[in-house]
Amino acid sequence: MPRQGKYPDELRERAIRMVLDHESEYGSQWEAICSVAEKLGPKAETVRLWVRQAERDSGRRRGPTTDELAELKRLKRENAELRRANDILKAASAFFGVV
Repeated sequence: MPRQGKYPDELRERAIRMVLDHESEYGSQWEAICSVAEKLGPKAETVRLWVRQAERDSGRRRGPTTDELAELKRLKRENAELRRANDILKAASAFFGVV
């Protein structure tokens, strides 16, 4: 399922690739992020978040991957749906006097 964000996926991937490919040319990764953000348009913090998630997805940084976050979101949605269904069934059983 494609991500629906403010920026196209191609721009996000290009920014990540540029930061990771050229960070050795700068004094820090943050300087590389600021430079890429200035060239491509999004805010530096947005690019930093993209880079951090890409690092987690590739295993270079600890934390949940994109797939894990999507699965967690799906499970939370499913859990909420089951809780609503359970509440409806409880209310129906109380209404019909089947306690």
